[in-house]
Amino acid sequence: MKLKVDLSGRIGLFILAGIASLPCMMILASAAGDMPVSFAVTTKAISNGLGITHFVLPPVEEGIIWQYRMSRTLMAACSGGGLALSGLVLQALLRNPLADPYLLGISAGASTGAVCVMLLGIGGGVLTTGSGAFAGACAAFALIILLSGGMRENSGRIILAGIAGTQLFNALTAYIVSTSANAEQSRSVMFWLLGSLSGVRWPDAMLALVVTTAGLLIILCYARSLDTLTFGEEVSATLGTRILTVRIVLLLTTALITAIIVSSIGAVGFVGLVIPHVTRMFTGAKHLVSVPVTFLVGCHFMIMADLVSRTAITHQVLPVGVVTALVGAPAFAFILYRNRGKSL
Repeated sequence: MKLKVDLSGRIGLFILAGIASLPCMMILASAAGDMPVSFAVTTKAISNGLGITHFVLPPVEEGIIWQYRMSRTLMAACSGGGLALSGLVLQALLRNPLADPYLLGISAGASTGAVCVMLLGIGGGVLTTGSGAFAGACAAFALIILLSGGMRENSGRIILAGIAGTQLFNALTAYIVSTSANAEQSRSVMFWLLGSLSGVRWPDAMLALVVTTAGLLIILCYARSLDTLTFGEEVSATLGTRILTVRIVLLLTTALITAIIVSSIGAVGFVGLVIPHVTRMFTGAKHLVSVPVTFLVGCHFMIMADLVSRTAITHQVLPVGVVTALVGAPAFAFILYRNRGKSL
């Protein structure tokens, strides 16, 4: 019992440290780039942007910090936290350690929906693109359930169905881009599909902040239900869990989070797959603890990935999806090696 109390205290301190360090990390990330800005000027520019102060600053530096880097960094944090949460929820719902929005084809479906809206020019603004992405994500879910024979089937079939769905939606996206876009649009869309934060502005970041925060609260409300589902449907139902309601609410929540993120930055892999595994190594399977920790680790990871994408090569920005793959693939290989011979 003493060990459990001590562990809970350490995790609580970790969560508090993660919350406290997140703004500092965002400020430091906003200060770095091809044109470095001091920590003091960055802090003042952000304070001005929030309307707290009215410091007189060089307009170029203030504009770069507030209009470009800060919105981008906030979007990175929301994307990392949202994708990590989605992966954690899907792994619990499907009871499969390989489940995540990217591998299941949800990100690919959302990309197809967003590309359809962008290239067809229906409406305008991020909400319209987000709506198309959400429709695509829901279509991907429906296809997975249809191909796998339902949620109650073997979770391995669901993963295989997700892989098939991913290939289908990727092919559809490639066809739409090649037939409906000019050369400049094609380059822009293909770079975005690799996972790019370059085009993010404040409306995108604020929408992602609202959706991911709401998603975090919803998932926390269903943390106990996720705990019971890990023991199987029969045990979960015996404990009073409304399985169908829980699944519908959480699947729609993960679809919406994924759609909003994909509509703004494209499909980013490995975040939803690796981060939940890393956090469970320290927090255990209790979702009331693992949910906030996973969210915070995802936020910090994506901010660092975006920082590397902007600073690794001088005067050139890498797609953030390339960075997450370069880090995530070896990390996941290490997790597989560490857990060889036993279930993840």
